[in-house]
Amino acid sequence: MTTPSETRVNLSEIMRATEANLLGTVHGGNIMKAVDSCAGVVANRYAGGPAVTAALDEMSFLTPVRVGDILHTSAQLNWAGRSSMEVGVRVEVDRWDTHTDRVHVASAYLVFVAVDEHGKSKAVPPLDLETPEEKRRFREAEIRREHRLASRAAIEALRAEGDDA
Repeated sequence: MTTPSETRVNLSEIMRATEANLLGTVHGGNIMKAVDSCAGVVANRYAGGPAVTAALDEMSFLTPVRVGDILHTSAQLNWAGRSSMEVGVRVEVDRWDTHTDRVHVASAYLVFVAVDEHGKSKAVPPLDLETPEEKRRFREAEIRREHRLASRAAIEALRAEGDDA
């Protein structure tokens, strides 16, 4: 079995002017793309084949990323179910104009589903939890999953009532 730490992937890239928004900082969508790409590598490797993004469960932007900054995305598997997986991603930057510690700029949780050659969901292996941190992250992912499923059920129930409110 695979442990969460064995799934870790790190990607880095320099942020360019073509990625800037009207305020002159890097557009959040570009950061989201980097997050999805890094998380996708983790999910595809763990699934042993294609895995598709099913949800961006949570994304928090903490501070702007500037043109010229070196963006570092670090992702690892937090949770695995039958065919779905949660990947946690931490985004940091090295500022281009100073030698300081890396700055934490964003965090995200994404849900992926492993798919077969026909696009149908396929099973993934169980995750081997070893450390207290891995167990904590797994439990937190289960809470996020429960909230996601409860929210979906509540919305479907409301729609089934035909409530126009």
